[in-house]
Amino acid sequence: MTSPAPGTPPAPLGATLGDVGEDGVLAALLAALPAAGPEVRVGPGDDAAVSTLSGDLVSTTDMLVEGEDFLPAWTDPYRLGIKAAAQNLADVHAMGAAPHGMLLTLGAPADTPLDFVRELMTGFAEETARGGAQVLGGDLSGGPVVIISVTALGTLTTHPPVLRSGAQPGDAIVLAGTVGRAAAGLDLLLADPDLADTSDPALREPIDVQRSPRPEYAAAARIAGAAHAMIDVSDGLAGDLGRIAAASHITADLDPSALDALAAPLQAAADHLGTGASPRDWVLHGGEDHGFLATVPADQVPVGWMRIGTCHAASDGGSVTLAGQPVTGGSFRHFG
Repeated sequence: MTSPAPGTPPAPLGATLGDVGEDGVLAALLAALPAAGPEVRVGPGDDAAVSTLSGDLVSTTDMLVEGEDFLPAWTDPYRLGIKAAAQNLADVHAMGAAPHGMLLTLGAPADTPLDFVRELMTGFAEETARGGAQVLGGDLSGGPVVIISVTALGTLTTHPPVLRSGAQPGDAIVLAGTVGRAAAGLDLLLADPDLADTSDPALREPIDVQRSPRPEYAAAARIAGAAHAMIDVSDGLAGDLGRIAAASHITADLDPSALDALAAPLQAAADHLGTGASPRDWVLHGGEDHGFLATVPADQVPVGWMRIGTCHAASDGGSVTLAGQPVTGGSFRHFG
């Protein structure tokens, strides 16, 4: 993300990306960023960023595509910026790492309002700071729809990475944050996009999680040195826990009472829809909350984490059960 040309004029009110051109867009984006911290020697504005790292480098990338991951009918650019940052920061924290920097690439049509990218960058920068990182730079391009691609960098200095493959028989399965909220919010918005502005708190909460998830970064940081395995729940509790079970060759047995407690706040959303939607199905199979799922020794469940199950030795390659019965149904997958 290089600096705009010297003397770039201020953007007129109501300007689009096409009106101001690349230099005008860059000026607006850079103006939305806070000053870089001391570990960033060269921040956004040059050919590349330069920063000081200690420990092993952790890297991840994710993207949001208009029409695939979000719809214009209920898109708020500030919240979209939060979501773009959160889904990447959660992956870094799930490895037990400390976030360091974020790179944002944005493609958008020329008729996109400049205020859209200003607000998007503001939300992105604020969530990046909340997650413990800084915006290092990025790139811009035109395109037929809005596409946001983010690369997140982190470091490991005091312990090895926390992998999906470390769960052990006897471990407690623990959760920090929420599951099922974003899925309920998505179903509400698909049924009625005007609910994006609802004042009903029982509906507002799952809709907010869908539009701008706020992972429990501090909880993930607290458990990083003790967890045997960890993952962020981006594609659904059953599916992501299944990834731990398969990688660790264990049976992950969920506690029905814990699932009922997680599902109870979503009953109002199910009642509003009136379609027979099941809060427990949202909890088991709904993604995008970016809660953290970990396994720890049974006597070391940290404050701020909820025990939701137990790991057992597996006779097969690994599976997820509920009170001993196989959990059916999958999780979100691109390409069907």
